[in-house]
Amino acid sequence: MVILANTFYNVCMKSMPSDVNPFGALMVTYFVAAIISAVIFAFAVGPSNVGVEISKINWTSIILALVIVGLEVGYVFVYRAGWQVSNASVVANIGLACVLLVVGYVLYRENVSIRQILGIFVCMFGLILINL
Repeated sequence: MVILANTFYNVCMKSMPSDVNPFGALMVTYFVAAIISAVIFAFAVGPSNVGVEISKINWTSIILALVIVGLEVGYVFVYRAGWQVSNASVVANIGLACVLLVVGYVLYRENVSIRQILGIFVCMFGLILINL
């Protein structure tokens, strides 16, 4: 599901008209996504439990909203700058994997093996090759 959704995500971002304001496009996108989410949410928890479930939400939803807008606009700008759909996502995801390895270690005390550290170096070398 993640791969399929991410494929369509990148195709849509790359195909966004260059003369459309990215924030206007995102506003429509999130409005439609909010309606779809609300319907699925109400169906999943039942109308009588909507208030109870919403009361469980904390600060992470607000920060996630800010982060998602940054992510979306970042991809719009990357594609408008001329990056190829085949390279932009690869570069972003390799960079993300390397950063998350460090974040996992620092914030969540996840184990980092020598193999993973070597993997970061291989990824960095791959990023250099991709961007040459």
